[in-house]
Amino acid sequence: MKRTKSIACIAFLVVFSLFLGCASPSNRLRNHLLQMEGLIALWDFSEAAGNPRIAQGVAPFSLREMGRLIERVQEGPISGYAAYLQDSAFFSLPHAETGRLNIHGRGQGVTVMAWVNWEGNTGFVGGMWNEYTDGGRRQYGLFVHLPHYNGADQVCGHISYTGKPTPPFPYSSDYSASKQTLAKGAWHFIAFTYDGTYIRSYLDGLFEAREPELIHNTSGFEGLPEGLVQSKNPYHFPDGMGDNGSDFTVGAVVLSRGMGNFFKGKIGGLAVFDRSLSDDEILKINRLTVFN
Repeated sequence: MKRTKSIACIAFLVVFSLFLGCASPSNRLRNHLLQMEGLIALWDFSEAAGNPRIAQGVAPFSLREMGRLIERVQEGPISGYAAYLQDSAFFSLPHAETGRLNIHGRGQGVTVMAWVNWEGNTGFVGGMWNEYTDGGRRQYGLFVHLPHYNGADQVCGHISYTGKPTPPFPYSSDYSASKQTLAKGAWHFIAFTYDGTYIRSYLDGLFEAREPELIHNTSGFEGLPEGLVQSKNPYHFPDGMGDNGSDFTVGAVVLSRGMGNFFKGKIGGLAVFDRSLSDDEILKINRLTVFN
């Protein structure tokens, strides 16, 4: 009898463990991210509207709602929730509170990743990127849809050393752009990495290289009568990241007219690492991602 009860108990524990494993894919994703080397911050956007969104990682970085309350919806791969950004709303963390999010230096790596359901138009997802103050305080940032320099409907990873536009152009052209395009109204895992030399953009866990191509809006400038030809993925940028004084924002950046490049859609998670993740690491994160 005791042997039968022991076997029954063991069987129950095995079945219960399997049930938990199947029932909580978001826990597996979260736990994996929190155990990874170099994680600085992970936001799961589980907090209700009206509350700051608090990061897990090296410090409880607190994103404040700006513009209006930001609705929480019951979707997302990490907490089962997402922030729904619309009507010019965004999140902000003042520069004085950025701490280790202020990633910079020559040879310094960075990775920014997010889980998004994008509804269209140019949108800033997250990072330290200010295009106007003092001529620009650009540093690093994850965007979707930057068509001006061949990034239409694509994942774009921006890096700047000076904080200012890319000479001789009026804007910064120093970004990678995924070869693949995002579908509007669908969930995607997006990311970019920078290893101090190359910026790489990823869509749904995959990096796809782009052949050198003529970059839109670069012809007719001094020294470039025919325009600039280069690869957008990976994008060669050996200058490094500047320490340029930007706030950390999610969903918008500072432009000459005020806040702009508003992300329209849902963000179900955002993570920042102070190193460049490998292709295999990003692919594994995508495999652990289950959209609810």
